[in-house]
Amino acid sequence: MTITPSLAYEQIIKCLQRDGWVVVRQKGSHIRLHKHTADETIKLTVPAHRPVKRSTLSHILKKARLTVEEFQKLL
Repeated sequence: MTITPSLAYEQIIKCLQRDGWVVVRQKGSHIRLHKHTADETIKLTVPAHRPVKRSTLSHILKKARLTVEEFQKLL
C-alpha cells in the first residue's frame, strides 16, 4: 500500500481536473468539485490549505473513488 502524499490544494485540484472533475464554486477556503458519471453526480470539497493533511487527502480520494496509485499517475 502506498502512503498518501501531503500536497498543496492547487496540485490536488489540477490532478482531479485531469480525471474529469470540474470546479463548480469556492466559498471561503473550500473548493467544490463535481464529476458527472452515467448514474450520478459525485461531489467533493477540497480545503484551500497548503499543505492538505494526508488524512484529509485520503478521505478526498475515497470520495473521488481513486486509489493513491491512480492519483499519483495524475500528478
